[in-house]
Amino acid sequence: MEPLSLYALNSLIRRSLEKCFPAEYWIQAELSEVHVNANGHCYLEFVQKDPHSNALMAKARGVVWSNVFKLLRPYFEETTGQPFAAGIKVLVQVTVSFHELYGYSLTVQDIDPTYTLGDMARRRKEILARLESEGVLTLNKELEMPVLPCRVAVISSATAAGYGDFCHQLEHNPQGYYFQIELFTAVMQGEQVEASILAALDRINARADDFDVVVIIRGGGATSDLSGFDTYLLAAACAQFPLPLITGIGHERDDTVLDLVAHTRVKTPTAAAEYLIACMDRAAGQLERLTVRLRDVVTTRLSNERRTLAAYTRRIPSVAMRYLSEAQLSLLTLRKDMMQAASSLLFRHHHRLDLWQQRLADASPEKQLARGYSITLKDGRAVTDASRLHEGDELVTRFYRGKTVSVVGKK
Repeated sequence: MEPLSLYALNSLIRRSLEKCFPAEYWIQAELSEVHVNANGHCYLEFVQKDPHSNALMAKARGVVWSNVFKLLRPYFEETTGQPFAAGIKVLVQVTVSFHELYGYSLTVQDIDPTYTLGDMARRRKEILARLESEGVLTLNKELEMPVLPCRVAVISSATAAGYGDFCHQLEHNPQGYYFQIELFTAVMQGEQVEASILAALDRINARADDFDVVVIIRGGGATSDLSGFDTYLLAAACAQFPLPLITGIGHERDDTVLDLVAHTRVKTPTAAAEYLIACMDRAAGQLERLTVRLRDVVTTRLSNERRTLAAYTRRIPSVAMRYLSEAQLSLLTLRKDMMQAASSLLFRHHHRLDLWQQRLADASPEKQLARGYSITLKDGRAVTDASRLHEGDELVTRFYRGKTVSVVGKK
């Protein structure tokens, strides 16, 4: 058999493939690479992975020619709210082609966005189910919105028109409420959305006591840039954040996962500002109602107290006379009791004095001398111990009647 050239073999393969696969086919695959060149042609790489091990099972190159891509891309992104980028699953209509130089490839003719929408919905559903199983899905919604949410941490792009609209709405509210606004800049579209917003949340959490609420606003931009708000890490962080979160990402399609876990979801940055102003309106209305109620209660209380005071005023003279009469009677009774008590006390003390006087009289030296006792004195002092006397000491002995003088002789 005569050998074939490589080109001849590839031509044979091309003709065989064109003969075997003449029609268009719908295939399900994941985009692993997406590249648009300067001419507007989009070059792709399709892959299929094992659902259990995530290992590659199949791979093919693909291309969307510029005349198709300029129609297909905006249609897909507007319908799904998802960028036509690597990492998404698609259902595309392709033709099979083989080029002698470039080899096997799939040429995309059409795309079904509903398949991607279904996959995105499935992923959102899986994220929500995971958050619910972890018990954190509704934690942020369960936080109580502050009565006066006037200290506002804003996560947004500094140059976003939505951020400017938000600040203008708050600063020029008709009631003149004061809002303290601090911006924590973040990337609000593209691949850095998740990491950027998580970093902003970390900075706010470090100063959580300085704020009442957190507002995440986007405003403007393509709907296709919303995929960054449908991630598990961002949803989990927001669901467990210690301050109420308000989202105003500025889109009309189905809520993102971030919207579903936030405390309050509004459509636009302006609506987020209006929500905060409405909270202040409710607080002001409640304060006004309490003011009216307080005024009514105080007025009623003062009227009651005036009537009570008037009644007491009328009763004062008679009550005073009664108390005076009772006091005078009490004083007379006390005076009588005091006089009786004083007389009784004086009588008892007189009786005790008489007894002590009698005892003193019975114990006096004269009484003892009258009974036949005598007392011996030396130098005017009574002698009680004979050993203290010496020969020649002069002693005076006193009797009841009279005295004698003696000298101590031999002891």
